[in-house]
Amino acid sequence: MNTVAQISLNGAHVVVFGGSTGIGLATAVAVKAKGAAVTLVGRTLAKLEAAASEIGGARAVVADISDRKSVEAVFDGMTRVDHLVITAGGLHFGKLADTDPDQLLVAIHERIAGPLYAIKAVLPLMPPTGSIVLTGGQYSDRPSGNGAAVISAAVRGVEALARSLALELKPIRVNVISPGLIETPLFDSFGAEGRAAIFNQATDTLPGGRAGYPDEVAEAIILLLSNGYMNAEVLHIDGGGRFV
Repeated sequence: MNTVAQISLNGAHVVVFGGSTGIGLATAVAVKAKGAAVTLVGRTLAKLEAAASEIGGARAVVADISDRKSVEAVFDGMTRVDHLVITAGGLHFGKLADTDPDQLLVAIHERIAGPLYAIKAVLPLMPPTGSIVLTGGQYSDRPSGNGAAVISAAVRGVEALARSLALELKPIRVNVISPGLIETPLFDSFGAEGRAAIFNQATDTLPGGRAGYPDEVAEAIILLLSNGYMNAEVLHIDGGGRFV
């Protein structure tokens, strides 16, 4: 009789970059519920401490995903990391003709360089049954001419990076979660009116008539972590948004 290669999260140690809010926090809640110990990583100590309290206890470490020394220091003192989840990274928009390229390249630093720093640092601590989940996005499949060129390149690059690393780092698994429009604080930077306009438009354009929720993405991340045959995969959870 064949058996499913199911990876138990009970007793595992999961490190979540971007774990203080949104998808990262929802993922931390989900893995904690499965019995995992959680380390939350983010830029703001107050938010991390609030998140740690919300999930019933977690280690909180302040780090900037785009700063190598900061990222490497996250793993100081750790002896084992079973799973690494990286949800950190902002939305950096700007048309090239009107924007300093260095400002746009922050997206590359956060979504390509930062994960590389973290993966390099975690490898000596990760067992063969370990896994890594990176975060891509809908702009990989549905680019926009409205100042999203570099963020589109970044999330597309995440997919290529994960697929290649899945071969390079085997048997450690490397997957990508690719969210569409999700109700998270990430969109607060657009202001109250801008945020409302974005999500109201989703009602008219998305097949499901709404944006997604962080818990829904977290459920998909749990699948990537716990299914031992999911590897080099890009799992879309976008309500079909990449097709409209």
